[in-house]
Amino acid sequence: MKTYNKLYEQICSMNNLANAWKEARKGKTKKLYVIEFEKDLRKNLLQLREELLNQTYKPKPLVTFILRDPKTRKISKSSFRDRIVHHAIVRVIEPIFEKRFIYDSCANRKGKGNLFALQRFYEFMKKVSENGDCLNNKFHDTNFVFGYCLKADIKHYFQEVDQEILLNIVRRKITDERTIWLIKQILQNVSVNRGGGGDDFFHK
Repeated sequence: MKTYNKLYEQICSMNNLANAWKEARKGKTKKLYVIEFEKDLRKNLLQLREELLNQTYKPKPLVTFILRDPKTRKISKSSFRDRIVHHAIVRVIEPIFEKRFIYDSCANRKGKGNLFALQRFYEFMKKVSENGDCLNNKFHDTNFVFGYCLKADIKHYFQEVDQEILLNIVRRKITDERTIWLIKQILQNVSVNRGGGGDDFFHK
């Protein structure tokens, strides 16, 4: 299995951080925290880069609030500078893991999403209706074919996922310990700020 090393320099490069900033600010240019960060953009990016290179970087405490849409959820939100770091990491490691995902995994993937998922659902539904066997169907005289769709969710994933197992999976592909260190900083920031039952954590 191919492994990847020396990724940390790519993550911390000024070019990567600048592109990560552009991605983090999309749709949020009028937010006060974005405006504040951009008052001295170069200085803030250079400071962030220095912290990353020196491995003194620590994510800021998550800001927690309640969202009802319609169910009640506790949302823990990362600071803007930390979201830049998230994007910087993803820009480097996403291509490594993207090829390992199944084709029909749609969440947070480029070129995929709700519309893609619906299209794939209709494709599978069409296959069932065209290729299904009606013989054992009590409605076979109406040429009606049953299919089955499983809807599932991982309850409290961000609170319950075993971080060591997750990191070991990442280590199968990434052998750069500084990159692993950075990922751990982000994961541990979530665990330190865990809430009670029914919480969901979003980092966008």
